[in-house]
Amino acid sequence: MRTALLCLLLLVAACGSKKDDGGGNGGTGASKPTDDTTREQARFDSDRKPEKVVEALGIKPGSRVADVGAGTGLLTVHLARAVAPNGTVVATDIDGAVLELLQSRLAAVGLAEVVERRVVGAETPGLEAGAYDAILLAEVDHYFTDGVAWLKAATAALKPGGRIVISNRIHHRPKSMEAAKKAGLVRQDESTPVPTHFIAVFVAPPEGGK
Repeated sequence: MRTALLCLLLLVAACGSKKDDGGGNGGTGASKPTDDTTREQARFDSDRKPEKVVEALGIKPGSRVADVGAGTGLLTVHLARAVAPNGTVVATDIDGAVLELLQSRLAAVGLAEVVERRVVGAETPGLEAGAYDAILLAEVDHYFTDGVAWLKAATAALKPGGRIVISNRIHHRPKSMEAAKKAGLVRQDESTPVPTHFIAVFVAPPEGGK
């Protein structure tokens, strides 16, 4: 009985010690990435070349960018690095649970403070007007019931000279291009950094333009 009690007390003490350590992050709130998370990120980065998306967005330290349908943050982490330390990524999703996973991913690399999580409706951007240097739609625009209306609403959220970047699988390209054209967006650039995906850069038409 005494031995069992002693073992229990030692276990409680050990758990308390781990909790007090806080991961040894010096108060930053960062946690160590798990091996699974690291492998998942490395695989994504190799397959999708996210640096090309960041380049297309034209963002830099201090920029404000929206990551629409951000999910668990595989791309968001790259956007956060690009705009840090004084910029902001507004990561939106219709599912608050996946944004919690995103928070964990960003905290693990010390970038959580750069990202604002926002739960939004399925058919509206949920972005404030005239506030964004760039808006990213990565593998998400094909879910919209009315892509034209969504893109028109998103255009209003851009700062002057801001851009909307759509990245998706090649087979979604015709629908994406048609919606962007009908929304009045002007295609500025397009690339295919990996065989499966395209990246298209759009800007609002000049004032008074068509």
